Amino acid sequence: MDQLPIVLPQPRGHSGPLLELVARRIRAEAESEIDRFDLRPRHVIALTLLDLMGEQSQSDLAEALRVDRTNLVGLLNDLETVDLIERRRSPHDRRRHTVSLTPAGTRRLAEVQNALAAAEQRVLSALDTEQQATLHALLQQVTANTAECSRKPSAASLANADRLAAAQSALATKSAVE
Repeated sequence: MDQLPIVLPQPRGHSGPLLELVARRIRAEAESEIDRFDLRPRHVIALTLLDLMGEQSQSDLAEALRVDRTNLVGLLNDLETVDLIERRRSPHDRRRHTVSLTPAGTRRLAEVQNALAAAEQRVLSALDTEQQATLHALLQQVTANTAECSRKPSAASLANADRLAAAQSALATKSAVE
């Protein structure tokens, strides 16, 4: 990305357009990084959830990702083809399959997470480390409060936002621990 577009002065207290602009920039940078790994955001989210939750049944993973089970099969096929995940029959129920990260999947996810952290850092580079930590804390406070918002977005919009937030939160938490 070259530069952010010129931002016209916003009426006092209207942060939404600025937040949207920053979110779009981070999303564009992140998608560019993910593309370098021949993955899509939904692949990274699935890998991140498997990393956090460990081996999962396909149905549990579909529920966690909030995707239809039939759509999950295509996503898992993509990841299995490049040896990032492994599917096995459940030892407890032969009708079910479990999904887990392979060692290659764990390594690839770590590489992607590092690239995503660098992409976010590029976007937030106008802020020093303390300002970035303050911004993160404020955003966490605001997101914790969103349940009290009176107007509710569509279910599809919430599902996409939840999946992205879960993956980004996992990345942020992992980065903070490291």
